[in-house]
Amino acid sequence: MATPTLSKHRLPGALGGILVDVRAGARGSRRPAVVIVHGFKGFKDWGMFPPFAERCARAGFAAVSFNTSGSGVDDDGRFTLPDAFRQNTFGAERFDLDTVLGALAAGDLGVAPPSSVAVVGHSRGGAVAILAAARDPRIAALVTWAAIASVQRWPAPVRAQWRRDGRLDVVNARTGEVLALGTAVLDEVEGPDAPDIEGAAAAVRQPWLLVHGTADEAVPLAEGLALRAAAGGPVEWRPVEGAGHTFGAVHPWAGWPPAFHTVSEETIAWLSRHVT
Repeated sequence: MATPTLSKHRLPGALGGILVDVRAGARGSRRPAVVIVHGFKGFKDWGMFPPFAERCARAGFAAVSFNTSGSGVDDDGRFTLPDAFRQNTFGAERFDLDTVLGALAAGDLGVAPPSSVAVVGHSRGGAVAILAAARDPRIAALVTWAAIASVQRWPAPVRAQWRRDGRLDVVNARTGEVLALGTAVLDEVEGPDAPDIEGAAAAVRQPWLLVHGTADEAVPLAEGLALRAAAGGPVEWRPVEGAGHTFGAVHPWAGWPPAFHTVSEETIAWLSRHVT
């Protein structure tokens, strides 16, 4: 098997450029692809995502990871695009994922069009993956890690203050930076057409590996159980005993923690059975 190489691409996204990394060997031959979607305040180079993508590529997949255009993060992993972050919404992230899937299918990402595609989403990225899988026949299999089950993440008093101020400040725990969200996502989640993640889960018919840490401090285990109960198709439930939101992985990457090593290996084995 050819040694995987890394190529970098830029696509037009909902709020600016979508920065895309593709890791693959033997780029001229068709192979299954894995598209990796980061979560809120995440980015393609955060901690566990590059090592996981590299393992996927070494297992024979074309591994595609990307920064959503509203991540606020540049290709050096720095938060230099605050206006894009301020305007980010679930809808923008869904648009970006659709754009990446389209470029991949067209052979515009430096690899042959894939034989099939799986999407792996973490946290809010898991929700975006569910929303996409519910309506997109290009997605043959779905994996979610610590996915949220609802877009209602903020209590009513917080939303009211947010509306009055026109912004909500959130802290990047890694850097201490204060990041501002505008009201676009507030309008979205309070509106009549707010994304319905559990409703989308009921419409998913693809094979689905649903992974959640039992000690997740950011997205409670109950949300994983809610998605499991809502799922309309074949779902494999995989609780990870004692694991938190990132399964022990940190940024900068500090090596394979036992929980994430298990999640990674089991995910790749599952993908190998469901996308060919």
